[in-house]
Amino acid sequence: MDLKKFVDFDQIEIAFKAKSDKALKKRHFIFSTMKWPWMVGLGTSLTKFSLGVGLPVKGIVKSTIFDIFCGGETLDTCSETCDELEAYGIGAIFDYSVEGEKTEAGFEATTNEVIETIKTAAKSDVMKFAAFKITGIGSFDLLAKIHNGETLTSEETAAYDRVQDRVAKICSLAAELGVTVLIDAEETWIQKPIDDMTIAMMEKYNKEKAVVYYTFQMYCHAMLENLKKLHNRAKGDGYVLGAKLVRGAYMEKESVRAVEMNYTDPIQPDKASTDRDFNAACSYCIEHIGEIGLFAGSHNEESNYRLTLLMDEHGLKPNDDRVYFGQLYGMSDHISFNLAHGDYNVIKYVPYGPIKATIPYLIRRAAENTSVKGQSGRELTLVQKELKRRRA
Repeated sequence: MDLKKFVDFDQIEIAFKAKSDKALKKRHFIFSTMKWPWMVGLGTSLTKFSLGVGLPVKGIVKSTIFDIFCGGETLDTCSETCDELEAYGIGAIFDYSVEGEKTEAGFEATTNEVIETIKTAAKSDVMKFAAFKITGIGSFDLLAKIHNGETLTSEETAAYDRVQDRVAKICSLAAELGVTVLIDAEETWIQKPIDDMTIAMMEKYNKEKAVVYYTFQMYCHAMLENLKKLHNRAKGDGYVLGAKLVRGAYMEKESVRAVEMNYTDPIQPDKASTDRDFNAACSYCIEHIGEIGLFAGSHNEESNYRLTLLMDEHGLKPNDDRVYFGQLYGMSDHISFNLAHGDYNVIKYVPYGPIKATIPYLIRRAAENTSVKGQSGRELTLVQKELKRRRA
């Protein structure tokens, strides 16, 4: 199979065309550091401690790892990042990455911030997307109680009504302004109310095309069948299924909880099974593309190659507005920029927020990149090749 028939991710000059020599050298330093788990662990511990006791380390964080993986501290300061991406035909999803809100005031503030990202996206000349986590606008513990079918108090019922109102407010504005909204999946033990709210929004706003997207975490072994089930439900109820496919983000936490609480682990037995189901899900979506909108969120080169082949096999143009490719800002530019160069629809998730509040997100990115099979080695090799090419 000629995976590189339509796009070649080895075209590093295209991948890093937007980066100055200075920016590339900074990436080289960051990814060199991330090769060593002990350094990442030490840096993480020192950062948490320093921020906790008020030591002035924000400047260091901002000029290093924050600068690589985040667009800015506020939506306004993300404009330069947005302009850079749009210059190369790449859209941006501004993701307010403040986590752990527990108060109604915090939930309202996050809702208002998501609304601002939708208004900003509506002004884009490239692709209009927004995304949010329901735990950003509602209590994790409340969602867990609903998932378990427990009886709610009157106060909890009122709180859940407010969560549903916030979701409806966000999706209504997105539909009105022509912005596509992705609702993230989260831990399996709070997923049922997230499913219920997402499906309700798809039923309301996806009559003609996918406006609201449900997220399928393919590292869950039941997810391929869930995709088929929700597609059949959407077809029966007369709306388009919005399918955002990802491998997943909570694997270790899921498996540990399954062991502790003595239930069947929802996670696939190995990475090969996840890869198989992710690719099968992409194939299923393309086979039913008249009834499904596909957002393939992947840093896996083979999966992205295969999707370009699938599109061609089914007579779809690269820029068909029912198919999108997505990667995180600061990662896999060789995938994103080469796909965009080939006229495919590409979206970058661009996290932003106050430095201290984005630390949990940055720690996850750092941990992910320390994996031997993760990103750091690949990212470092690509940067080294481009720096060498520029010196030649």
